Amino acid sequence: MIIKVKAKPKSNRQEIIKKDNEYIIYLKSAPENNKANIELTKLLKKYFNKSVSIKSGLTSRNKIVEIND
Repeated sequence: MIIKVKAKPKSNRQEIIKKDNEYIIYLKSAPENNKANIELTKLLKKYFNKSVSIKSGLTSRNKIVEIND
């Protein structure tokens, strides 16, 4: 399954909100040294209980993420 994600780094909370066909994810980590991407994948793994990989948008707030079985 492939989903669209909009990351919000340096937030005061960790939260996943589904809005239409996109997930808005609030992250506490800063977008430095890949910390926000690591937090994003951990949060999505916990949310979906499946393995997760970022397919595009490693340096962007808008990402394409693949959820694997």
